[in-house]
Amino acid sequence: MKIMPASTASHRLIRMIAGFLASTLFLLHAPATRAADSAQPAPDVAMAAAHEAAKGDGLLEALLTELDRSKAQLKMDKVQPPYFIQYRVDEVDDFGAEAAFGALRENQHVHVRVLRVVVRIGDYKLDSYFGRGQGETTILPLDNDPIALRHQIWLATDDAYKAAGQALAEKQAALKQFSADPSPVDDFAKAPAVIAVEPTVTLKVDEAAWKKTLEEVTNLYQQYPDVQSVTASARFSAVNVYLVNSEGTVTRNGKTFCSVQLNSSAQAADGMRLGRSPAYMVERQDELPTRAALMSDAKKMLDTVVALRQAPIVDEDYRGPVLFAADAANDIVASLVGQNVLGRKPQIGKPNRTTGAFATSYKTRVLPAFLTLVDDPTMKDFQGKSLVGNYAVDSEGVKSHAVNVVENGVLTNYLLGRQPIRDFPVSDGHGRAAPGSLPGPSLGVLLVKSSEAQTPDALKQKVIQMVKDQGQPFGYRVDTLGAGNSPRLLYRVYAKDGHEELVRGAVFNELDIRAIRNDLIAVGNDPLVSNRGGGAPSTIISPSLLFGELEVKRADTSKDKLPDYPAPPLKK
Repeated sequence: MKIMPASTASHRLIRMIAGFLASTLFLLHAPATRAADSAQPAPDVAMAAAHEAAKGDGLLEALLTELDRSKAQLKMDKVQPPYFIQYRVDEVDDFGAEAAFGALRENQHVHVRVLRVVVRIGDYKLDSYFGRGQGETTILPLDNDPIALRHQIWLATDDAYKAAGQALAEKQAALKQFSADPSPVDDFAKAPAVIAVEPTVTLKVDEAAWKKTLEEVTNLYQQYPDVQSVTASARFSAVNVYLVNSEGTVTRNGKTFCSVQLNSSAQAADGMRLGRSPAYMVERQDELPTRAALMSDAKKMLDTVVALRQAPIVDEDYRGPVLFAADAANDIVASLVGQNVLGRKPQIGKPNRTTGAFATSYKTRVLPAFLTLVDDPTMKDFQGKSLVGNYAVDSEGVKSHAVNVVENGVLTNYLLGRQPIRDFPVSDGHGRAAPGSLPGPSLGVLLVKSSEAQTPDALKQKVIQMVKDQGQPFGYRVDTLGAGNSPRLLYRVYAKDGHEELVRGAVFNELDIRAIRNDLIAVGNDPLVSNRGGGAPSTIISPSLLFGELEVKRADTSKDKLPDYPAPPLKK
């Protein structure tokens, strides 16, 4: 096998593959026991154990052999040797197919090994993890030829070391502009060596059967002349992750992911664009809907799009109670809470503890007192459903832990990787990465708990009573949300008799962290699992949410235009 040095073209290929995996591979937590709790074994003992664990696995053995060589020989003039080296390989075997209007339009099978090399120069207090010093990515051979593997690893390590040397110099120059230490916390957290070599997984899928199912599902378009587009996609992935570092950690773990997504769209007579996109994401194929169930769900989706075309448009300003079903509530929790409990280190010179809307909210109330949120990536199942956000060891070689992020409404913890922030000096096992990408703090399995849960029917009756007391004719209930937390399925709930009316064209005003802190008045006892992709997979488990007061306004759809001429006939 001929080995070529990295080139601009190969770097573009890596970025393209990493982007593909991040966007399509995954369509779609009591305080943590800190990693420093256990004693760190001597480096030579840890590495001996690591080599023993890797026996029989050609890729792991090649990674450890090059790691030993790099530790012993990696040294440039006037550049100090590394104090930390890590190799992470994501081996992805992925099949994806998509159909539209009854015909297959995508059929891809990707098998790739993506190596991420991190070389750190300096020490745990101040190191080179800055700018280009954050690591290098390359593609490894798929066979286990040790020479081919080691050459690729060697080249990537050499590039990462040179970049780290330059980055450290740039970082030290940047720090000189400050009279005092602008970063009182360490750059990198120490962690005990972890040895966890688990069995690998393989991709097993009936490709022909799924392609046929996708074609049949999308062929339903012929029964719906008012619907402009109908697509269906399926993706199945087997992902094996290998990680070794100079602290003695060696891990190998494998997981499978299965996802199906349906999409349909249309326009109302006034040009307003309408859409539905039910999705399913699980670890086990037997959890996916059967062909008959998918056909039924697709018909329901298309019927709903047709109903939306005929639905009245929201044309009044409303302020009052809004009930979010569990599906919509999961999106609210993910965007307003999930992204703000991640402990990201601010840029050099920034005084904040972290970034995001909760940057200054540590030990203050961010949610109602009846809510507690736990991120627990050790959970594998919930009420019989698999949780794709579960993992045993994160992308930085730290064991996962359950973390109470919000207790009785008060923010008590952030989710952290190995980049410390003020008051949080060590990782809690939430440093994760998509294939080939930088690790960072990420959700695992975020579970919303309440001490005052009510049935969905009781929440609906509460809405009815509230609007009666306010003298309003109706309140609102949201089934699903779209981009920007705008409602996709929104219903008026009438005070007179409780009947519901589908409406369209609304947006929420001021649905933000203030609203979820002060206007959220009740939650349901109907937690729903929402498995999510888009990089490192995660899971949100939230019940329905009732806001006592939100503003509903008409969306600006003035730019939506109908096609200039009719669609082609449905029959040949």
